[in-house]
Amino acid sequence: MAAERGARRLLSTSSFWLYCLLLLGRRAPGAAAARSGSAPQSPGASIRTFTPFYFLVEPVDTLSVRGSSVILNCSAYSEPSPKIEWKKDGTFLNLVSDDRRQLLPDGSLFISNVVHSKHNKPDEGYYQCVATVESLGTIVSRTAKLTVAGLPRFTSQPEPSSVYAGNSAILNCEVNADLVPFVRWEQNRQPLLLDDRVIKLPSGTLVISNATEGDSGLYRCVVESGGPPKYSDEAELKVLPDPEVTSHLVFLKQPSPLVRVIGQDVVLPCVASGLPTPAIKWMKNEEALDTESSERLVLLSGGSLEISDVTEDDAGTYFCIADNGNETIEAQAELTVQAQPEFLKQPTNIYAHESMDIIFECEVTGKPTPTVKWVKNGDMVIPSDYFKIVKEHNLQVLGLVKSDEGFYQCIAENDVGNAQAGAQLIILEHAPATTGPLPSAPRDVVASLVSTRFIKLTWRTPASDPHGDNLTYSVFYTKEGIARERVENTSRPGEMQVTIQNLMPATVYIFRVMAQNKHGSGESSAPLRVETQPEVQLPGPAPNIRAYAVSPTSITVMWETPLSGNGEIQNYKLYYMEKGTDKEQDVDVSSHSYTINGLKKYTEYSFRVVAYNKHGPGVSTQDVAVRTLSDVPSAAPQNLSLEVRNSKSIMIHWQPPAPATQNGQITGYKIRYRKASRKSDVTETLVSGTQLSQLIEGLDRGTEYNFRVAALTINGTGPATDWLSAETFESDLDETRVPEVPSSLHVRPLVTSIVVSWTPPENQNIVVRGYAIGYGIGSPHAQTIKVDYKQRYYTIENLDPSSHYVITLKAFNNVGEGIPLYESAVTRPHTVPDPTPMMPPVGVQASILSHDTIRITWADNSLPKHQKITDSRYYTVRWKTNIPANTKYKNANATTLSYLVTGLKPNTLYEFSVMVTKGRRSSTWSMTAHGTTFELVPTSPPKDVTVVSKEGKPKTIIVNWQPPSEANGKITGYIIYYSTDVNAEIHDWVIEPVVGNRLTHQIQELTLDTPYYFKIQARNSKGMGPMSEAVQFRTPKASGSGGKGSRLPDLGSDYKPPMSGSNSPHGSPTSPLDSNMLLVIIVSVGVITIVVVVIIAVFCTRRTTSHQKKKRAACKSVNGSHKYKGNSKDVKPPDLWIHHERLELKPIDKSPDPNPIMTDTPIPRNSQDITPVDNSLDSNIHQRRNSYRGHESEDSMSTLAGRRGMRPKMMMPFDSQPPQPVISAHPIHSLDNPHHHFHSSSLASPARSHLYHPGSPWPIGTSMSLSDRANSTESVRNTPSTDTMPASSSQTCCTDHQDPEGATSSSYLASSQEEDSGQSLPTAHVRPSHPLKSFAVPAIPPPGPPTYDPALPSTPLLSQQALNHHIHSVKTASIGTLGRSRPPMPVVVPSAPEVQETTRMLEDSESSYEPDELTKEMAHLEGLMKDLNAITTA
Repeated sequence: MAAERGARRLLSTSSFWLYCLLLLGRRAPGAAAARSGSAPQSPGASIRTFTPFYFLVEPVDTLSVRGSSVILNCSAYSEPSPKIEWKKDGTFLNLVSDDRRQLLPDGSLFISNVVHSKHNKPDEGYYQCVATVESLGTIVSRTAKLTVAGLPRFTSQPEPSSVYAGNSAILNCEVNADLVPFVRWEQNRQPLLLDDRVIKLPSGTLVISNATEGDSGLYRCVVESGGPPKYSDEAELKVLPDPEVTSHLVFLKQPSPLVRVIGQDVVLPCVASGLPTPAIKWMKNEEALDTESSERLVLLSGGSLEISDVTEDDAGTYFCIADNGNETIEAQAELTVQAQPEFLKQPTNIYAHESMDIIFECEVTGKPTPTVKWVKNGDMVIPSDYFKIVKEHNLQVLGLVKSDEGFYQCIAENDVGNAQAGAQLIILEHAPATTGPLPSAPRDVVASLVSTRFIKLTWRTPASDPHGDNLTYSVFYTKEGIARERVENTSRPGEMQVTIQNLMPATVYIFRVMAQNKHGSGESSAPLRVETQPEVQLPGPAPNIRAYAVSPTSITVMWETPLSGNGEIQNYKLYYMEKGTDKEQDVDVSSHSYTINGLKKYTEYSFRVVAYNKHGPGVSTQDVAVRTLSDVPSAAPQNLSLEVRNSKSIMIHWQPPAPATQNGQITGYKIRYRKASRKSDVTETLVSGTQLSQLIEGLDRGTEYNFRVAALTINGTGPATDWLSAETFESDLDETRVPEVPSSLHVRPLVTSIVVSWTPPENQNIVVRGYAIGYGIGSPHAQTIKVDYKQRYYTIENLDPSSHYVITLKAFNNVGEGIPLYESAVTRPHTVPDPTPMMPPVGVQASILSHDTIRITWADNSLPKHQKITDSRYYTVRWKTNIPANTKYKNANATTLSYLVTGLKPNTLYEFSVMVTKGRRSSTWSMTAHGTTFELVPTSPPKDVTVVSKEGKPKTIIVNWQPPSEANGKITGYIIYYSTDVNAEIHDWVIEPVVGNRLTHQIQELTLDTPYYFKIQARNSKGMGPMSEAVQFRTPKASGSGGKGSRLPDLGSDYKPPMSGSNSPHGSPTSPLDSNMLLVIIVSVGVITIVVVVIIAVFCTRRTTSHQKKKRAACKSVNGSHKYKGNSKDVKPPDLWIHHERLELKPIDKSPDPNPIMTDTPIPRNSQDITPVDNSLDSNIHQRRNSYRGHESEDSMSTLAGRRGMRPKMMMPFDSQPPQPVISAHPIHSLDNPHHHFHSSSLASPARSHLYHPGSPWPIGTSMSLSDRANSTESVRNTPSTDTMPASSSQTCCTDHQDPEGATSSSYLASSQEEDSGQSLPTAHVRPSHPLKSFAVPAIPPPGPPTYDPALPSTPLLSQQALNHHIHSVKTASIGTLGRSRPPMPVVVPSAPEVQETTRMLEDSESSYEPDELTKEMAHLEGLMKDLNAITTA
């Protein structure tokens, strides 16, 4: 401490004398800021010096265990003493009320009884020490990470093993990385002592080398981390005697890639086993490591390599080589060395005046490259117009104000650690003027030039000094409304103009000018308000663009938002170009940085950025240039050659790698050579980067050697060449004379080349270094080529055709060239190919075979009439999709006049063309043929399925989706499946059909506060595609009194249905007469039905004859075989009520059991839901053609009503008709009344007929003939045929009057009428088990032709014309309008009136009822309903 105080006194004294020296000179107020302790002051000003304020000790990363105590050290120096606080994860700690954390006197943080559990980790995190001196400012320390070791968990445990004596063994014990220091080993439950032979690797693995009998025993590892010790499994190690036989080498432990920080120790594990016992040696980047003489490299027991105090030079690839004399095995691993941030240049203290601009410099290094942030008095500096990051890491402060004073810290951080360095900024007051006159204010300050980004100011000299030759001026300016003022000084005395740069367009600035003379600053001119010109609405240049190399192939470019964005910046375009080229590339970027990959190594690139807004590109930045990092060469040296000099030396020659593959400055070459018979014994030689040959001496006589060369950069060694062999001479050959003549020379002329081949001289005792080939027209001395002595042939290229060449061959050595051998040859004449082009194929046709196959056929006019190919011609077929943007063709060759193109996309238009090739002749492409592949079922489900609740209608949801990405055809419809049970069978889900041109659908009347699951399936003309994933949606909770099972309010007897045709459910206009007729029909049918129901109910409850009891018993015995039994004891007759608005009967009390006749098996909605069996049937074709006719309105919705067991019925509206009542067939299981009659027909319906299953959501609206129904029954997907009970069985069982011809005659009539009219007959049916038995609900024709309103909110499935049909009886009836389907009311009807009677009733009603009478009839109908309820209750 005494030394520090002495240093501070010396610093203060030196600062004082330096300040005194500065007083001897005069400085203008706007001069550059002073640094490093020199305070620019004027006489009379108080002296301010920089105050030493720094950390003596900073916290470091710490590892702790649960329940232990931790101290994070921190100590700061300042006068006066600073106040120390701590932050954890960026938040200040409240140490006053913390009983486990306390602040020690020196500022360190003490944490007692560290807490750590799986879900509560209050102590683990990042800690930072904050020191504050009230009068000076605040500084922050580096951040330190406190890691708490978790509970011990073994990722691998020791396993029983055996080892031969003298070999090595390993026992694995791997735990959490932070618990490795707490691992120890036990042998036979006694602590195991480690030595040079028995070591523990950093991972916890135990390595035993040179095993002996004493190493046998039970081993286990123990983790002791503060709590109770945790033991691994015990494993027995057996030491076997040496079998004295060889065994293969295997690695017990191989090195793995490691990352270490400079200064740490590293162990590269490598343990091998085999007999004989192998020896381990290490190589780095193909360079042998000397572990014996190195202090930092140690070969551990078993062969592992330990490197102490790792440096950056230790990074590289390490090879572990195990060799036992019989074989050699090799393993490798990469060691990456990282470096913590270090400061190459730290910020320095700065003196400055207000309005000045300053820059704090900060230069850092580290690996990975650190990021830099700035802190002022402990708070993060956010870049702005006045605080800017320049030159990557420097902080620039513009227009200083008094509040900018304080301590600034540069904090550098990377993955390894962080560091901080700080400096102090002192804002000086302007010194008072010395004795003497000061200048007055400059006159006539004007803006002589106003642009978008600069303003030129001019003025006249002050009145006090008209000449003003010795005056200097300072121009102060600021944005209007901003207190921070900047200053610009004139460059020389007497200058009365200045240009202010880097201004913002369309911005108001305030300027004032002051003059200075030798006595000081004078008066300020009056403020001048100037507004810059507005700029074209384009962005300005992106400021602070900087680039740095990240790797040898990537560069990161960063910039900031333009100061004048002129609106929102939409994106940036980054342009870059390799230096020396003129091809600039660009990439679109949405952020403020971008890393460009795939660049050339060690290559310089230039970058610039252009910002884009809605108006277009803005001003480009200046180019910034940076070079990618160097790397090891990516290619081997070229042209490696060997020259055997004598029996003991070989000369090696090579050329550098190609320039594009050098990846940096070549610093040298590494030559490796070995005997071919001893491949593991390799010798290395290094030569400089400028040397391209090397003589290898001291070799053995008559021995073959292998050579390879690799290039080096500062990054390491590149790939080596392939091994090249050469054999030294058995004895030194004679090279005192030239070689003899080659023994033979042969030439073979071609059109523009001659192939020369030869044999060596017969006398093999004279050295031959190579051969010289001379050639020319008429003379062999025009050109000379030298080749290697091993070469025996050469091709002379680029000769003239039909020319006479003379060739000579001479062998040579270092003495000279031998006797030549001569030969001559005449090159062949040049043949011109036939220029006549081929004729293109004609009549190209495309025949579509399937969804992915098209056959292409064509004719060739150049062939004979029989079109047989007898020569070697072939045809090329090319094709592509007929999309203008697609210019890529696919090609295939064919040798016949047709080609089968496969692998095409379904429902896609392709174009094809053909060309013919014969030899070197080819035709042009033929005329194109087009073909569209057939459709295929969709192969992907609808995507982006979302479910949302409709606002204001909690029971209504809206399902949205997007078409399948692989529709494979035009989507004709969608099926929405939904259920409350996601695991239910798919046939138990409710379905909603939607037309193909819609992507949204509404579903009404869902249960509140209930989770629903939705799936969607797309269909095209080929069938159904896959279903989408289930999407869950929970309906909102109830907000009112309505809910599931709630009844609609009774509108009373005064309710009058709408009479106008515009209010029809389908929105189709109808006349008042039609409306009256409709209402008369509705009321008539309703009254008749209710009267019949009342009569039947009274009759059935009182009839108890033995004959009926026997029948009921028979019915029960039949129904008992079905999986759904009707329980007549528990079921009450339904309460029936009328909703006048909908004119329909609704069940109030539903039977708890499902219908014994109907099943849970889904019945197809229409023919498209049924897999077609016979596509030739007219009815099926007609139904497919009519499914999904029309368009749904935007409010298309369906109703989920009549819920039972969360299996609601679905009502399916059909094509629109004039408003007419609907009577739907609805089978009912046995109730209390034992007398139920089932017939094969239903009441006449003037509109569509529907069949509803009371316990299933599948309405039936499909018209089929008997054969069609049989087919469809067999082809319903996922539908067991045994689930349905035939309707005919019920009829046989439960009817008093059998009509065996009823079903047949009605079906026959339906079929015959269908054939006559060409229209489908709407029938509702249960799937019969017998193909000839079903029941149908035919309908009476509508009064007029069907009309359709596109705005109808419905899901049309079938468009059918109702036909007249004989009616016998009905099971149940539901009356309602087609505009809005409702659940049907189960009504027990033993028999229905004959067709003639029903028709007559309708006609009487139509002719007799007026609107007033209709109102009375409605009131009378309500009274009948009340009577009906009373009867059924009794």
